[in-house]
Amino acid sequence: MYNNHFMMKNINITAKIQVCCYEELNSDEKNIIDIAKNAVKCSYSPYSQFRVGSAVLLANREIVVGSNQENIAYPSGLCAERTALFYANSQFPDEAVEAIAVAAYHEGNFVDEPVTPCGACRQVLLEVQNRYKHPIKVLLYGKKVIYKIENSADLLPLAFEF
Repeated sequence: MYNNHFMMKNINITAKIQVCCYEELNSDEKNIIDIAKNAVKCSYSPYSQFRVGSAVLLANREIVVGSNQENIAYPSGLCAERTALFYANSQFPDEAVEAIAVAAYHEGNFVDEPVTPCGACRQVLLEVQNRYKHPIKVLLYGKKVIYKIENSADLLPLAFEF
């Protein structure tokens, strides 16, 4: 039986993503991108050869880095974003995350277009943001362009929450 109380409707979801170049960023943004780019050197990625580095800027101005860590049993590895966020939360549990930068390196160079966080990393970003009740700026580095997202919720509009 059709229930007239629930009619089909559309939900429009938008995400604000700025596309910019390195020169358009402020000094804090440039700094964490540079640190994320340097963090790719610590990647352990013998299987994919795809190095990812991440830098997290905390409210106390500390910067924590992470890199992807692969394992021959693929699900056992961890992305750069979660490596950095989990380290930040364990070492600075009372400090909100201000921003995170991500850079990827493959075949001898940084990628032209930004790589975006996987779904699991997006969910962790959102939970960290909700935990501290403070928006997390996301900077995704590419040689040609940088994606700048002012609120990590824009990366995962239909997030798992209860």
